[in-house]
Amino acid sequence: MTTPVRWTRAQSLRHALQVMAAEPSVIPIAGGTDLMVLLALGGLHEGHLLDLWPLGELRGISAAPHETVIGALTTYRELATHPAVAERHPALVQAARLSGAWAIQNRGTLGGNLGNASPAADSSPALLAYGARLELVSVRGARWVDYADFHLGYKRTARAGDELIARIALAVPPVPATHFYRKVGARKAQAISKVCLAGLAPLRDGRLGEVRLALGAVAPTVVLARQTAAYLSGRRPMEIDRLATRALLEGEIAPIDDIRSSAWYRRRVAGHLLGQFLDAIQQG
Repeated sequence: MTTPVRWTRAQSLRHALQVMAAEPSVIPIAGGTDLMVLLALGGLHEGHLLDLWPLGELRGISAAPHETVIGALTTYRELATHPAVAERHPALVQAARLSGAWAIQNRGTLGGNLGNASPAADSSPALLAYGARLELVSVRGARWVDYADFHLGYKRTARAGDELIARIALAVPPVPATHFYRKVGARKAQAISKVCLAGLAPLRDGRLGEVRLALGAVAPTVVLARQTAAYLSGRRPMEIDRLATRALLEGEIAPIDDIRSSAWYRRRVAGHLLGQFLDAIQQG
């Protein structure tokens, strides 16, 4: 017996937005990597899928003097091999390189990773660390939202039912700065993260500028550790109290026990990754 799943292939961005406006419950898909997991688990029995893969309007990477703009359909592989992204946002490149096998990297998209809203998404901590903004578009127009405000809860986002993620914008970080990304999983590759940490720490006149620190898989959503980052900002690297920093971080995360790991393990690993980030800062 066939499943009552409908499929529409978008002919243009305008066509896609019209479909979304007419049926806000439609499920937009791009590379389909998350869909394949759902199908394998027998979790897709009905619904209307809107295939965005043909939309060239949502592709490409633009490197302006003060900003990098990434189309939502940009794949992990394209991110991992783009010279401007590598130069300006190396933590995002590292995240892209650790997102599954090459087959997934060639199909999986940055916009799809964000829209799926998993707290363990590989790219999310890096984007939070870089202060990303998202452009959401619909037939009603376009609006930009800070990525830090996009996640409202587990698998819940600020995207309305008739909106699509169109572009992701990242400000070019100050120079010099420490860029950090580390993912811990059951194995080095092709594994969902147990804990993921990304950080950005500019250095000016011997003191840290505005530090940004983000973690994945330690709360219902990806976490921007504001208090920990505020404590580090303005300090000299060698004057950082590591115990105080770790205590602040542990107060900002809420890991759980699940099939991939335990809350105790996640909390402990988050502290170790924070230590590695501080090591990187002190080493310059």
